[in-house]
Amino acid sequence: MRLDALLARAAMRLAGSGSPSPRLDAEVLLCHVLDVDRTWLYTWSDHQVDTFRRARFEALVAARAVGHPVAYLTGQREFWGLALATSPHTLIPRPDTETLVEVLLELAGAVPGRLLDLGTGTGAVALAFASERPDWEVLGVDRVPEATALAESNARRLGMANARFLRSDWFSALGRERFTLIASNPPYIEPGDPHLMQGDVRFEPTSALVSAEKGLADLRHLARGGMVHLEPGGWLVMEHGHDQAEAVRQLLEECGYVEVGGRCDLGGRGRVTFGRWCCQR
Repeated sequence: MRLDALLARAAMRLAGSGSPSPRLDAEVLLCHVLDVDRTWLYTWSDHQVDTFRRARFEALVAARAVGHPVAYLTGQREFWGLALATSPHTLIPRPDTETLVEVLLELAGAVPGRLLDLGTGTGAVALAFASERPDWEVLGVDRVPEATALAESNARRLGMANARFLRSDWFSALGRERFTLIASNPPYIEPGDPHLMQGDVRFEPTSALVSAEKGLADLRHLARGGMVHLEPGGWLVMEHGHDQAEAVRQLLEECGYVEVGGRCDLGGRGRVTFGRWCCQR
């Protein structure tokens, strides 16, 4: 079958299944099967796809049609220009989280320091920062061993010698270590939120998505832990839900953080809140 006809049929099937981006999904899956880029698809639209690759592609389309995320089907997602391996054990890196990286780079200043990325997952935030600041020491932690193994693998493949990863339930394995910057994209969705039954989120690990106390429990824990593990003058930077900015600002101020501020994501919604820890211990 010709490539263009195969793509058209797959896009139609995905559109009927409710995919928000049926043509793009079909193209990404076919690129994965053929090991080519999307430009190649358009250049060689009359290319004949052999039976084996067609069957493999159609199996992936069938999986996507019932909701499986493209990033899990291909095993890869781009973040900050980095090709990261993905796994159902971790969240899928999303463009809005690049806002977190932007804030970290702005706060880092010119002097080398240490960054801690809590709940690192694929290592997306840690590796994006490490790629921009090779003079910094970057540590990513996650309580899921498969996640730290995946992050370590991504770091090796990308040649990020300044990033390392450690299994830890938040701060539990860090002793009294201190950091210049602490970053996290923690669970912040309230249990029972209807969004948990929609889109890719249905297939992502619930433990990385859901948090008690209206989604604020882990954010509160990180704010308190930052008081122990930040150097004086260091910054805590956290991603949160689009409707949680004011609540996160308040909990940082209640903990004693100063210069508390926020940043909107690509859609103009409050997504990242940060504060500076200036108290001596």
